[in-house]
Amino acid sequence: MRSSGALSGRRLTLFVPAFCCLIIIFDGYDVTVFGSTIPVLLKYQPWHLDAAGAGLIASLGLIGLLIGSLLCGFATDVLGRKRMLVFCSTWFSLCMVVCAIAPTSQLFGLFRFLGGLGLGGVIPVCIAYIVEFAPPSRRYLFTAIGNAGFSVGGVASALLGIAVIPELGFRPMYLIPGVLLLLMPVAVFLLPESADFLMSKGRIEEAREVARRSGLPMPSAATTAPATPQRGWTGLRALLRRPLLGNLILFGLTGFAVQVLIYGLNTWLPQIMRAAGYGLTSALGFLAALSVGAIVGSLALSLFADRIGPRGVLLTGFGFGIVALVVLSVGPPTAAVYAAVVLAGVGGNGTAAILHVFTGTWFPPAVRASAVGSYMAVSRVGSVLGPLALGWIVAVGLPVRWNFYALLVPTIVGVLLVLLLPRKTLDNRPVGAARKAQDQPAPAPR
Repeated sequence: MRSSGALSGRRLTLFVPAFCCLIIIFDGYDVTVFGSTIPVLLKYQPWHLDAAGAGLIASLGLIGLLIGSLLCGFATDVLGRKRMLVFCSTWFSLCMVVCAIAPTSQLFGLFRFLGGLGLGGVIPVCIAYIVEFAPPSRRYLFTAIGNAGFSVGGVASALLGIAVIPELGFRPMYLIPGVLLLLMPVAVFLLPESADFLMSKGRIEEAREVARRSGLPMPSAATTAPATPQRGWTGLRALLRRPLLGNLILFGLTGFAVQVLIYGLNTWLPQIMRAAGYGLTSALGFLAALSVGAIVGSLALSLFADRIGPRGVLLTGFGFGIVALVVLSVGPPTAAVYAAVVLAGVGGNGTAAILHVFTGTWFPPAVRASAVGSYMAVSRVGSVLGPLALGWIVAVGLPVRWNFYALLVPTIVGVLLVLLLPRKTLDNRPVGAARKAQDQPAPAPR
């Protein structure tokens, strides 16, 4: 799948991350749209859907996401970034359209699961793509901007739900991602394959041409693959060997810890604050503050990570989360609650954004998407267990502070896990120094 070569230089290095950000917006929309339509689905008489049935459909979507992260991550390292981005985007868009016209709740749930398979691959593909096209000294910032699309998609889902659902019901909400199908010809025509992927497959001349067009450094053969370039699935065996497997487990567990914090607060914060005596408007205001902290934190921490490397920034992010949870647990004045919630957004989503890129840049391109997909699959277990744990605390009626105590445990464990993350790259350079060594013009073609 070749591109036409219509873009080059800075336009190309900006277009690839921007297009990935657009795809991630639809990803964020898809993940949150079900929650926006649950009240209407429960009242939709032809389906006779109850809360348990809605919960099952939500679980099916999450299971699809988890499986999709693994399968699509592996496939991306075999088939290429471009092919899999087009495939995953097309697949989940088509599944959403089927959801919009589904005659039964069973078919609706089936295609939420099938759509999740494609949706789960979007983030691993996009992270690999952005990392490999961003300037080496701006990888964290570019990826943070791309990931911000997820929050934008979530906000769009809520706003469109307010405008669309009262008049037209839930079905149009699931038709909207079909717009993405119209963008796929643009992806086929303009997106190139990454030089890192081509180099990892031994396609050196093609890699050199992409590097020349983009103005990025030519990938080094020493850092592109864990061994000699291999074709097919055999190169993925490297993930099961030291040092890759051990560090993959550490990245996954760290991601698990931060996802417990993120999804625990995003799911239950309004209800927790209502139990603390705040009105519904104030409780929803705290959720908005959490989103503001998430977006600002992702961008701010990324700027520092590009300068000083990821490990110190990750420790700072988890530290922000600990401070925020301690403050919230003591029931401070309203102004302090807002400040702590914003800080929790920084410590949650901001930390996750750095961890995404750290994972993507530490592993070699030959297994990069596989590593990110595996890391995200483990992380997403935390996104399921976090809401479940807080839901139990809310259900049994424990004091409000115990919700924040429960989130403190994985956040503190996250700090300990960061201390175990690799300090050096695979070619034995300090983490954060590799980008400086690579930040040079691409060599002229021979």
